[in-house]
Amino acid sequence: MLSTASNSQVPGIRTQVQERPGSGESQGSNVVRAEAKEFSFWYGPRQALRKISMAIHACVVTAIIGPSGCGKSTFLRSLNRMNDEIANVRMEGEILLDGQNIISPHIDAVALRRNVGMVFQQPNPFPKSIFDNVAYGLRINGIAPHAADRDARVEQALKQAAIWDEVKDRLDKNALSLSGGEQQRLCIARALAVRPEVLLMDEPASALDPISTAKIEELIYQLKRDYTIVIVTHNMQQAARVSDYTAFFLQGELVEIGPTIQIFTNPRDKRTEDYITGRFG
Repeated sequence: MLSTASNSQVPGIRTQVQERPGSGESQGSNVVRAEAKEFSFWYGPRQALRKISMAIHACVVTAIIGPSGCGKSTFLRSLNRMNDEIANVRMEGEILLDGQNIISPHIDAVALRRNVGMVFQQPNPFPKSIFDNVAYGLRINGIAPHAADRDARVEQALKQAAIWDEVKDRLDKNALSLSGGEQQRLCIARALAVRPEVLLMDEPASALDPISTAKIEELIYQLKRDYTIVIVTHNMQQAARVSDYTAFFLQGELVEIGPTIQIFTNPRDKRTEDYITGRFG
């Protein structure tokens, strides 16, 4: 097991985990929002995930860590069926969202993605105005068809994404004129506008400067009051700072999952200890 002494190999990790009291003990942490059961995934003949079983709790942040190619992003994209866009993929097992198996062929993937939003590694605003970016999902889904309601939803989403004060006087400006950090928060606002239950984030700050990264991390911490968040990150310090639970993936398998403070200070599996102390990865 990882002792306090061995923590010195990863400076600051333990302090960062303890930075916000209650890690792993958020108000909604006993409610399971989603659950994978013996979930396996193939790209053609190549198996990317092997019998993943894990629960994702409501209104907390679950971080998925592990070396490149271990299946983190594949699992994340499976939570809203984004992998359906890839040819020759195959899945086995179950992923339950509020008790319903979302990999069933009877599930409407488009409706699922309204309920499970996605924020990607690189900010990807549309070449439209700031307002039209946030309103895009509302329009294509027929949500808030009246202008006043749509305006209110856009404003609320921008406020939730902590960018309203920066853009409220230039909503008609092209979103591509924003800085990288602003673009990423705009993309978060776009995802929030349709009011999903779950928000998936794939390395949301990896392309950003330290100041923008700090803003995104603080935003994640605020959003978990209302949303279930799953974040993939290569940055272990970031996982320690923002998450309540951490799952460690290795070679397509889930090695272990638990409260972040336990994973980083007293992991059950030697492979987890080796990874977080930098012995490989």
